[in-house]
Amino acid sequence: MAVKIRLRRMGAKKAPTYRVIVADSRSPRDGRFIEEIGYFNPRSDELKIDGDKAKTWLKNGAQPTDTVRALLKKSSIID
Repeated sequence: MAVKIRLRRMGAKKAPTYRVIVADSRSPRDGRFIEEIGYFNPRSDELKIDGDKAKTWLKNGAQPTDTVRALLKKSSIID
């Protein structure tokens, strides 16, 4: 099972917020997920990610998407 750390879209039409989740790579964008590890609001530039959970998943082989990788760098969880 290939595990990805990616964004799940939430919020109203034209007012998105995102949750940072860990999910199987075959599941749909807003479908089933394993664990929620944070959230991101691009409108207010608010970002909160649980660093311990993210590092644990990365150590266990989860691959972040490009956007999530940038968010993890922004919150200084990875280099």
